[in-house]
Amino acid sequence: MVITKFHKPIVSVEWLHNNIQATNLIILDASIPKVTADNDAGNTFCIPNARFFDLKNKFSDTNAPFPNTFPLESQFEKEAQNLGINKDSFIVVYDDKGIYSSPRAWWMFKAFGFSNVAVLDGGLPLWIEAYYPLERKTSYNGPKGNFEAQLQSGFMKFFDDVALISESGSHIIIDARSEVRFKGLESEPRKGLRSGNIPNSINIPYTELLNGHKFKSTSEIEELFKEKITDSKPITFSCGSGITACVLAIGAELVNYKNLSVYDGSWTEWGSLTDS
Repeated sequence: MVITKFHKPIVSVEWLHNNIQATNLIILDASIPKVTADNDAGNTFCIPNARFFDLKNKFSDTNAPFPNTFPLESQFEKEAQNLGINKDSFIVVYDDKGIYSSPRAWWMFKAFGFSNVAVLDGGLPLWIEAYYPLERKTSYNGPKGNFEAQLQSGFMKFFDDVALISESGSHIIIDARSEVRFKGLESEPRKGLRSGNIPNSINIPYTELLNGHKFKSTSEIEELFKEKITDSKPITFSCGSGITACVLAIGAELVNYKNLSVYDGSWTEWGSLTDS
């Protein structure tokens, strides 16, 4: 069995279980610890045949001053090939929180021109809840793939881009952090980082799109966005360090918003480089 074109950004655990024998299926575990959580040791088990998508190291520019920095095209291509990913692969990416870091991996593949990718709705928690099989995590040692990265314009925004759109109002900037962090009522989890928000941005905490470990219904998500978005400007999503902004991006795609982008450095960069 081969999975052909798939146009939805999420799949259910039932769908993955039923299609897990597909010959072109690649399952990626993009789990990372939550910066806001203490003692997040992760999980030693994974979905069978899952390969670890190392967001923090292999798929980030580790020489950059800020965490989770978007990598070069050549780095992304090399590391994807090292995971055995091919041009005709169909990728399902998940994380061990449910919906947290997996949308970042999904967004990166799209930014590098690969659309045959979906996020597992509910992630590892719902897989476990359904009593589907698990195995211990191991490193991938199989053959390299022939994946090719082709960077697409417009998917990622950087500091100068956001400074311009914040001042001009050309885009809607939506921050995925909690309301108390957005309003500066709670200290940032990263030591030394000031509190606040990007001027002219609005707040939709990414958790408002979720019901437990999975996305709310499309009608609920659509209503949530309609409450905050009142015109058809392009949308740029931000968060703490470019991770949960992608949860909002996948939610917006689920309800057919267009012209979406993610601010790579997000508040970690903005709060470090500006005073207000």
